Amino acid sequence: MRLHDDVHNYYEKIMLDKIVALKLDEKYDEDTMADFCCTVLNQLPSRYIRFDVDMAFYLSQHERIQMEQRVATAIEVAISQVAKKRNSPTP
Repeated sequence: MRLHDDVHNYYEKIMLDKIVALKLDEKYDEDTMADFCCTVLNQLPSRYIRFDVDMAFYLSQHERIQMEQRVATAIEVAISQVAKKRNSPTP
């Protein structure tokens, strides 16, 4: 069985939308953003889908809001971790 290229974690889309809205991609370099995205996604449950439209159809408004709140909280934690890393002295 071959895994389809279109299978992805729906939280990735929500996270990327929030990152763009907060302009975090303009604030940090690519390496920092890659670590940042991993930090955010590792705090969230997986929600794998093939097509975004499927998730939009099956999610209730409450579930959608809850997912967005989880992403917002995970982003706040990741921002604080990035700030700590930047402010810590290098050996």
